Amino acid sequence: MSESILTVNLCRYFGHVIALEDVNIKVNKGEIFGLLGPNGSGKTTLIRILSTALLPSKGDAYVLGYDVKKDFLKIRKYINVVSGDERAGYGVLTVKENLWFFSQLYGYSRAEGWKIVNELIEKFGMQEYANRKINRISHGMFQKYNFVRGLLNNPLVLFLDEPTLGLDVNISREIRNYIKEWIKEDSDRTVILTTHYMAEAQELCDRVAIIYKGKIIALDTVENLLKILAKESVYEIKTSLINQNEKINIPGIKAIDIENDPARMVSKLRVVVSEDSVISDLLSFLKNKGIKIINLTKDEVTLEDVFLYLVGKKL
Repeated sequence: MSESILTVNLCRYFGHVIALEDVNIKVNKGEIFGLLGPNGSGKTTLIRILSTALLPSKGDAYVLGYDVKKDFLKIRKYINVVSGDERAGYGVLTVKENLWFFSQLYGYSRAEGWKIVNELIEKFGMQEYANRKINRISHGMFQKYNFVRGLLNNPLVLFLDEPTLGLDVNISREIRNYIKEWIKEDSDRTVILTTHYMAEAQELCDRVAIIYKGKIIALDTVENLLKILAKESVYEIKTSLINQNEKINIPGIKAIDIENDPARMVSKLRVVVSEDSVISDLLSFLKNKGIKIINLTKDEVTLEDVFLYLVGKKL
């Protein structure tokens, strides 16, 4: 059985607002553990507690056996945090100089700092812009730099809070590849990843906790979460524009989401049904309402569909 390096059983309130309610999870050493949920669901609050930047209102949390409330200085030696919206560093310094500056904060000697910085720059292919000031590099380049900054102290637990936020497809793919490469290099390393990108969680995570309105509503391996809809079918239907207030209540529809595009005068429906024959009833209903069917496809089940089924709307 895998060793648990992180255990959580807590609540967090901001005044009368419940940010986290009875969150109970265990994370095993060596895994990529995903916290998947929409903005405002409590993901970042939980990361801030586990990285000792915020205290729980009630309950306990332990990282590597240390109490986040009492042993925060010990925990900070073994962790690091990378946030997708973070701009850590000094704009007048180059990428390389900023990384060296942070290496000094982690206690490396001058020579050791330059050695590890140069190794990481080469390893992650940053030579082209290593000598540019960070206020002169692109958002994608900055996120690479940000990710490498999070590796400087060789953390045992790396918290990644929306690490690909706002990045284009190619840079996002690079960051995901870096994460997979880094975790494979050392079995003692663990990654806690927050994201609202379903495909990212599905590609990277060994286990995923789906969090919604401060509560964990599902927690399992990606494979087992997808099995929640093993007996259901998922369809995507493109139609002429559907009235936003249209109520679709048809037996056999387990979940439905309607996304309107008024500019193109089209709607896209994502539908989870108990059996394929239910789609015929749905198509008849739409045609009787004067709604034109443009396209119909049957899709593979994704975590997005599991979220839709559990919550009643898309992420």
